Amino acid sequence: MSLVSFYLKGGPTMHLILACSILALAIILERAVNLRKGKIISAAFIEEIKKYWYRREIDRAIQACKEYELSLSRVLRAGLIRFDHGLDAVEKAIEGAGQHEAAVLRKNLMLLGFLANIAPMLGLFGTVLGLTRSFDVIASYGMAGNPGAVAGGVAEALITTVFGLMVGIPTLAAHYYFKRKVEVRVLEMEEVSLALIEDLAYEGYHNRAATAPSQLRQPEAPPRLRERLREP
Repeated sequence: MSLVSFYLKGGPTMHLILACSILALAIILERAVNLRKGKIISAAFIEEIKKYWYRREIDRAIQACKEYELSLSRVLRAGLIRFDHGLDAVEKAIEGAGQHEAAVLRKNLMLLGFLANIAPMLGLFGTVLGLTRSFDVIASYGMAGNPGAVAGGVAEALITTVFGLMVGIPTLAAHYYFKRKVEVRVLEMEEVSLALIEDLAYEGYHNRAATAPSQLRQPEAPPRLRERLREP
């Protein structure tokens, strides 16, 4: 039996399952490309931005962010633009941009999860249709009246179930894999951003303390950074 004839024996529900598989494959390939670490965080960018950040060359740091098409560069650029408004403003801007980038990284994952759940349901729907057809034949002709039609209905029921699971299982696995990958990438961006904010929070104090240590009190980090630094 050829693959085409085997597919056709599954009935009209197979077309819906096939559409789900094509769409799921397209999303998986798109996410696999766009969730690569090099598209989100680049070691070369981090080294360059640190150089300008530590020197307080804000304009050059913003320009460096524009030159890199990365999620991290967009997050840090949002904070650098607010540099003149204080550390708390910088952190809030970075936090807001980070939330936006996280939403972008989660793009299509909800749809992928939907496809993972709907494909087996379509297989079950095809199963019900196939068994309904078989029982309709039995009701009309009896068990020995038309065994070929009965077998055809049973085959349709089993084929749609198999294909629905064949699409649903790997799609569900891909959904959870990419979901976890997004969490890791967001955490990495957060770690880099917080490290740079921490430097901004304490660098100015150490520079001024060298000239007038008796008149200076160590400034506090922004509230969100203090909460993060207290975490184990």
